[in-house]
Amino acid sequence: MTTAIAVPTTSVGPVKALAHGMVLAGRNLRKTLKSPEQLLDVTIMPLIMLLMFVYLFGGAIGGGDRDAYLQMLLPGMMAQTILFATLGTGVGLCTDITKGVFDRFRSMPIARSAPLFGAVLGDVIRYVASSSILLVFGLILGFDITTDPASAVLAVAMTVAFGLCLCWISAWVGMLVKSPQAVPGVMVAFIMPLGFASNVFVQTNTLPDWLKAFADIQPVSLLAEVNRGLLTGGPVGGPLLGTLAWMAGFVAVFYPLAMVTYRRRMR
Repeated sequence: MTTAIAVPTTSVGPVKALAHGMVLAGRNLRKTLKSPEQLLDVTIMPLIMLLMFVYLFGGAIGGGDRDAYLQMLLPGMMAQTILFATLGTGVGLCTDITKGVFDRFRSMPIARSAPLFGAVLGDVIRYVASSSILLVFGLILGFDITTDPASAVLAVAMTVAFGLCLCWISAWVGMLVKSPQAVPGVMVAFIMPLGFASNVFVQTNTLPDWLKAFADIQPVSLLAEVNRGLLTGGPVGGPLLGTLAWMAGFVAVFYPLAMVTYRRRMR
């Protein structure tokens, strides 16, 4: 067996660091394309959830009008689904570290941050697949885009961008835990309250006052409102500003935490 020898990292500018990250992102994309079954968790499960809520619970929640409930539910489900899609980032990072893949990266003259950036950017295909397949399936069920195709594309792009910002939390968790199997357990404790204590499945005016106050301002509810505005009409500006503020906050807080934890783990 050979042991990877760490090469002292030279000073790398942000442009070169980004280029190194893009190369490693391509590696992750090729892995996914060679094993497309890796996308099953972000494609099949959202479709099952949509069917369950529309046809099992939609009659009760939607007052018997499943078509109207589908119009409300699908844009919110796009926001809720992206939460679970980000799980793969932390699991993939932790798996590569435990298997020694990152030790090999340390022996290369690349930016120290490149493997982390590559893992995050390489998961774009998961977010695109999750959002677009869910939207297409909703159209098959009878969802009606009442705006225009450009707005629908923008809704998918906004959801993907949200996932790219949110996934830094998953990346940080992947650096913290010792086993890839522990990542979903930690992340679900964060994801479940955001996904269900929101306006995705019910109108917030049906919630207790204390829960409504949280649901109205939390990021999943705001993204759901943005998607509803883009897909079925309605206000977009206010929810969009709130969503962008949350996205900036996720990156500002969890990107440095992920980088610090990554460097400590790679010593």
